[in-house]
Amino acid sequence: MGAAFWSQNAPAPAVDPAVLAQRAVDSMLLSGPAIVSPRGDGTYTVGVPVWMWVSQSQTTWGPNSASASAGGITVTATARVSRVVWSMGDGSSVTCTGPGTPYAASRGMAESPDCGHRYKATSARSPGGKYQGTATSTWSIDWAVTGGGQTGQLTEVRQSAFTVAVGELQVVGQ
Repeated sequence: MGAAFWSQNAPAPAVDPAVLAQRAVDSMLLSGPAIVSPRGDGTYTVGVPVWMWVSQSQTTWGPNSASASAGGITVTATARVSRVVWSMGDGSSVTCTGPGTPYAASRGMAESPDCGHRYKATSARSPGGKYQGTATSTWSIDWAVTGGGQTGQLTEVRQSAFTVAVGELQVVGQ
């Protein structure tokens, strides 16, 4: 059995750039989508288009960049949301590759141009009379060692919950 020794000139343990990249990502405090619509206090109607969209910030949409250093190596990572998968609470899901388009009253009953859904049934039989949904963002992260060298990609997933009340159109007779 050999004796353990310590030397001031021993090489430092190798630093894995991917570990530094993950450390940089962890410092970004990435969060789930900041849902603007559907609104939890809104009431939606069966068969009428629902426009879904999120607000964009550094921690909810990106881009978000951070660096981490160790052992003489610095890695910089940049994160951006590449898609949001909306689980609508009625068994369907919608994948949107952008933040969605905010609805304007001038659009009337038009479909969202990039991120929408039509409920086919009322939420009356769901818990609390509302569908329980989630919006799940996938963060695509590119990282690189500063000054050249190794590069790579990471993926992070974050989720936000929402509820939506969906009723039937009531026709009032004369």
